[in-house]
Amino acid sequence: MQIFGNLLSHFRSKDEFIDADGFIAKGKRKTLCYLIFIIPLVIASVFSISVSLYPMTFQTAIQAVIDAINGKEAIAYEDWIMRELVVNTYIPRAIAGVAVGATLAVCGAVMQSAIKNPLADPYTTGISSGAMFGMTLAVVAGISFFPGTELGNIINAFIFALIPTAVIILFTLRRKTTPTTMILIGIGVMYVFTAATTLMKYTASSSDIAKLYSWGVGTLAEVSWDSIPFVITAAFVAIGVFMYMNGTINVIGAGDNIATALGVNPKRCRQFILVVVSMCTATVVCFTGTIGFVGLIIPHVARMFFGSNLKYVIPASAVLGALLLVCSDMISRVIGTSGLPVGVITTVIGSPLFIYFLVKQRRNGWS
Repeated sequence: MQIFGNLLSHFRSKDEFIDADGFIAKGKRKTLCYLIFIIPLVIASVFSISVSLYPMTFQTAIQAVIDAINGKEAIAYEDWIMRELVVNTYIPRAIAGVAVGATLAVCGAVMQSAIKNPLADPYTTGISSGAMFGMTLAVVAGISFFPGTELGNIINAFIFALIPTAVIILFTLRRKTTPTTMILIGIGVMYVFTAATTLMKYTASSSDIAKLYSWGVGTLAEVSWDSIPFVITAAFVAIGVFMYMNGTINVIGAGDNIATALGVNPKRCRQFILVVVSMCTATVVCFTGTIGFVGLIIPHVARMFFGSNLKYVIPASAVLGALLLVCSDMISRVIGTSGLPVGVITTVIGSPLFIYFLVKQRRNGWS
């Protein structure tokens, strides 16, 4: 943690890297700061295709990719296994790690600014509990659009993940609602779904409980090429929409009175932001489960380097969120006899960072 603080101090002290308002300096220094994060992300993503419990070198992984592209058939059984792992497991996981990490981090940054709460994340409104209830309903009770299939589980998780958002939107249509009220509504719906999920788990088999546990803490192990278009679309939508709206969200974060004076309707903007965040988060959650702390911690790290302007925080959060999840996934693969869910690793990394930011904000006052 001290090393992290020294690095930040170095950036802030050398050549006025960050200006007096806390925003990143313009020009080459801004580009340099982005490169500092992008280059490790590219290296980690490429290298991750060779990280495995099985003995595999980076050269072996690259050769497996080349052979698959050229259509060369594997002669030995070991070569076939390696190619299957690299091409159909590790490459999709690397791509999903980038897309899901970026989506969660960007949605977390926007939620924190829009509802003016530094403890907000993409799951604040109850998305994760709704998705968990939908998954449990499909796995334990067999109630879904396509019972007994993985597609049915995914659709259930997606639909029920959107219910808390729908409740919040309906509640706020004809009422004057503060951001705090929106959060409390989401928490109320979350407790309802959590209670129902707990009751159903009492009747679940041990295999169902194991599957629900792995999904509940978040995992990239179930990601396949079929799910890649969905998570990539969610990432592009989240980054694209919120980059387009960054000025409006900055105004809302300054206060409702200021936003209204500048011609912005904060209520409608928050409703729209909530819908986009919910759609993007629900899309990635239904494939990976609820991966925690990415959307909570990464926006704070981005703000430490780039200030509070979402024009810079959004792309920085996307890169840092992707980097955290890709690295966490590599660690999760090589722990134990069969690996761990990646959500366990992000929690281990995110928990001390969360305490650090909590203590730091407590001393300085909430911004």
